Amino acid sequence: METKNIEALLETVKTLRGENGCDWDRAQTHKTIRQNMLEEAYEAVDAINSNDMKHLKEELGDVLLQVVLHSQIADDEGDFNFEDVADELNKKLIHRHPHVFGDIKVKNVDEILSNWDKLKKEEKPHRKSVLDGISKSQSALMSAQKLSKKAVKVGFEWEKDEDVLDCVYSEINEFLTAKTKEDMEMEFGDILFALVNLARRKGIDAEVALTLSNKKFETRFRKMEEIAKEKNLELEKLTLKEWDDLWKEVKTKYHL
Repeated sequence: METKNIEALLETVKTLRGENGCDWDRAQTHKTIRQNMLEEAYEAVDAINSNDMKHLKEELGDVLLQVVLHSQIADDEGDFNFEDVADELNKKLIHRHPHVFGDIKVKNVDEILSNWDKLKKEEKPHRKSVLDGISKSQSALMSAQKLSKKAVKVGFEWEKDEDVLDCVYSEINEFLTAKTKEDMEMEFGDILFALVNLARRKGIDAEVALTLSNKKFETRFRKMEEIAKEKNLELEKLTLKEWDDLWKEVKTKYHL
C-alpha cells in the first residue's frame, strides 16, 4: 500500500504548525479544537446515514485531520507523534484479534466479542468497575447504552422483553405522579433509560433511531412550512386542526 499521500498530509500539517506556518494552526491546543473532533465525527455519521459516499470521503478526511493535528500538537510538545498513534493502534488490533494473528480458534462472533472483552480487561487492569471506561463527553443517550451493555455483560439483565416494557410503564406512572420539577426530571430520565434497554434488547441503536426520527421530523416540518407558504398561511396563526391537516398531508401525499 502506498503511503505517499499520508506522508504528504503529515508534512502539510507540520508546515502549518511550523515557524513560517499559519498563525491559527500554530495557536491551537488539544483543548481549543476538542469540539472539532466531535463535530467532524457527527458530520461523517450524517454522510453515512445519507449513503453519500462523496460526502463521506470528504468528512473522513476532516476526521483524519483532527487525528493528525492532535498528533502534531503532541509532537510539538514532546508527548508523542502520529507514528506512535498508528503503532499503538496496530499493536492493539493485533493483540485483540488472536483468532486472526494468533492460534486462537473461535466458532462465532459471540466468541470473538468475548475474547475482545477479556483482552481489553487485561490491557486495563486499573479499571475496578465494569462500568469504568465510559466517555464523559458523549451524549447522555450513548452513555445510557454503554452503561446498559456493560451491566448486561455481568448478568444484570431482564429475563424477557415484557419485563422491560413493564419497567417502562412503571417509570411513566412515576413520572405522571411526580410532585416537583426535580422529581419529574429524574423520572423522565428513568423512562428514557428503560427505553434504551428495550432498544438494546431489540438490537436497535437508540442514538441512531433518535437521529433518524429527528431527521424525519425536520423533513416533514420543512415540507409543512413550504405548503403553508404556498397556501399563504401564517404558521403562528394556524389552529391545532390546521397543523394536524398539514402534518397528515405531508405524510400521505409526499410519503415523508
